[in-house]
Amino acid sequence: MDRQWKAKRERKAFLALADGTVFPGWSFGCLKDAAGEAVFNTGMTGYQEILTDPSYAGQFVLLTAPEIGNYGVNSRDVESRDLFLQGLLVRELNEPSNYRSEESLETYLMRHGKPGLAGLDTRGLTLHLRNYGSQKAYMHVENTFMSHEEGVERARLWSGLDGVDTASLVSTPVPYDFNEQGKHFVCAYDFGIKTNILRLLAEHDMKVRVFPAGTPASELLAAKPDGIFLSNGPGDPAAVVQAQDNIKFLLGKVPLMGICLGHQLLGLACGGRTIKLKFGHHGCNHPVKNLAADTVEITSQNHNYALEETSLPPCLEVTHRNLNDQTVEGVRHRELPAFSVQYHPEAAPGPCDSTYLFDTFQTMMEKQ
Repeated sequence: MDRQWKAKRERKAFLALADGTVFPGWSFGCLKDAAGEAVFNTGMTGYQEILTDPSYAGQFVLLTAPEIGNYGVNSRDVESRDLFLQGLLVRELNEPSNYRSEESLETYLMRHGKPGLAGLDTRGLTLHLRNYGSQKAYMHVENTFMSHEEGVERARLWSGLDGVDTASLVSTPVPYDFNEQGKHFVCAYDFGIKTNILRLLAEHDMKVRVFPAGTPASELLAAKPDGIFLSNGPGDPAAVVQAQDNIKFLLGKVPLMGICLGHQLLGLACGGRTIKLKFGHHGCNHPVKNLAADTVEITSQNHNYALEETSLPPCLEVTHRNLNDQTVEGVRHRELPAFSVQYHPEAAPGPCDSTYLFDTFQTMMEKQ
């Protein structure tokens, strides 16, 4: 007999959106209510890497794939030191059956104190977010009564993520070395860095030292790096003011490569602006055109903001473009050794079409 039959039948748990829409379901994981921003991810697999991506800090992640939990969770597919998302939203939660599995998805969420909501009309919720945009939301999963109206009101009262420096909340508190061997020495700013980025930097013969998001640029330069990496991360890039100042100081002094939030911060440091997308890009199936090579790459993405193309200064050239909505996916400085992309060439999860960008960074440092 299904141990969740009663919860499924009663469906006391729900997700309430700030626009008044409510989606009922049944709870799993940690029985703790939470407020956050609801977004959807279109990837078919990779839920553990999604869960451990710090770029989801403050968000409820809705998975559009209908069957979740099939292959469990293991210690090898972790992308950060903790789970920073607010909660997980799924259609069907399954027990694991896979030789790599070390524990179930539900046990994993319980251990990390994160709530989950299953039995949702995920198709309906995805279409709602697509049509009306990402929403402030409230997840009710505790074993107490709450009316739908109260849940909607709590969603509306939540302060949201706009204007918040979320990157500083997920960054490492102290510097650390990821590996100690390599031809090139790279200092990496941790705005929410994923482990697979560090793995790929190491695979491309780079010795990497990771620094907290707020570390002064002078401290990184004092380490005498061959290049500086600007990592991915969550939240509003315009709120990460100190990082913008640091990048301005570093431009021209050492080669720079940025990914995701690092891409947005490079654009801001050069004088551009960012805009918030209607529902963001979240998934591992987004087509991007490499304008120089005239080729198309299928990419992994996770961001709610983008560089506003009309605001970009003449010193920046657009190198990549999203083929779904034509937003900027990559830039390079016309005179200085600096470039960035909005998407995730390191994947995890997702395709590996864009790993050549780490070769580009390597070549840039050799020329410098």
